[in-house]
Amino acid sequence: MSPKKRKPGPATSTSDSSEGGRKPDDGGTEAFAAKKKLKLDDSRTQSLAESVKEARLSAGASVVEFPYNKRRVRLISPAPDLKEGARGILYWMSRDQRVQDNWAFLYAQRLALKQRLPLHVCFCLVPKFLDATIRHFGFMLRGLEEVAEECQLLDIPFHLLVGFAKDTLPRFVTQHVIGGVVTDFSPLRVPMQWVRDIQERLPSDVPLAQVDAHNIVPCWVASEKQEYGARTIRRKIHDQLPKFLTEFPPVVKHPFPAGRPAEPINWEACYSSLEVDRSVKEVEWATPGSSFGLKVLEEFVKDRLKSFGSDRNNPNRPALSNLSPWFHFGQVAVQRAILEVRKHRARYKESVEGFIEEAVVRRELADNFCFYNPNYDKVEGAYDWAKTTLKLHAKDKRSHLQQASDLGPLPPAVGYSQHPLI
Repeated sequence: MSPKKRKPGPATSTSDSSEGGRKPDDGGTEAFAAKKKLKLDDSRTQSLAESVKEARLSAGASVVEFPYNKRRVRLISPAPDLKEGARGILYWMSRDQRVQDNWAFLYAQRLALKQRLPLHVCFCLVPKFLDATIRHFGFMLRGLEEVAEECQLLDIPFHLLVGFAKDTLPRFVTQHVIGGVVTDFSPLRVPMQWVRDIQERLPSDVPLAQVDAHNIVPCWVASEKQEYGARTIRRKIHDQLPKFLTEFPPVVKHPFPAGRPAEPINWEACYSSLEVDRSVKEVEWATPGSSFGLKVLEEFVKDRLKSFGSDRNNPNRPALSNLSPWFHFGQVAVQRAILEVRKHRARYKESVEGFIEEAVVRRELADNFCFYNPNYDKVEGAYDWAKTTLKLHAKDKRSHLQQASDLGPLPPAVGYSQHPLI
């Protein structure tokens, strides 16, 4: 999406808001939690928050002064230029639910600053999503509350649209005379359909751009095809890392205010309206939001990274990052975690390389599989040799066929190993 030629705006503010063996470590919940609140050292956490803030400013006073890599962006709609007479730019937030360290948010602000237009952010809250329970939705909503508060500090209206994007977003675009829409990226079937729905319903003169703000190397850049495994994608990712594993510039206080504020959000009403299973309660040990996620990252780097390489597969040793909830909901960028972790390569080479392998290579391999294989969750999506093997052994005699009810009480060791998963 490219803006039309226009007189550049004034220098933007530099003020920044506060920070808010083969299983991939997109984090993990292990015995350390024990259903108790994490006890974090706030004095140490402040040093990370301040150093991250300074690092962003060193990358550029704002995104317009930063050499933004446009290979992170792909144009979804045919309209190449921003709409004439527009009154705003919209970032449709979905997978990456954070303000800072968000390439999609930054790209949207870049467009808005260059065009001297207001910037809006919206999130479409659906009543249910796949098999997500109140545990998932609760964590997500509490994190979005922090996003809304941070947006307010930056003079960027945050709009929570209740309903499916296809029913709410086009109307919002028309009402606010939006000149261009930016969204983030997910390779899963349902979010991909949401993007197609919006593409079909947006006015023809409003471009829609997608930014991969979840992966360090954008999915469509890392490979143009489905990769066979980690061994085939690893080199491709590492070859691209120098171009994409950079510091983030800050999302800054927006100098072009919107004509009207966002509608107040009744968060409890949104919470109550969800049509989800409420029997699986929210966890107590993990506080939602980017601010707390950065605290967990700091504690991992200071206390557990040194043993990650040797103990990450030992459930009795606290060696994992425990960042899974914040990574999953996009409240902490994996890129931020890697930027912090790799500073310790000289001291903990095995641990740092192991974390990069699991948090980058194997996570991005999963996105590659889902993006290029439409049957990623079906037997039809398996390789021919795997389907042939299943077929050949479908009628094999099994020595034991038991119902779950026949198993009786589980041995203590089994129950203990399952506890971190609950």
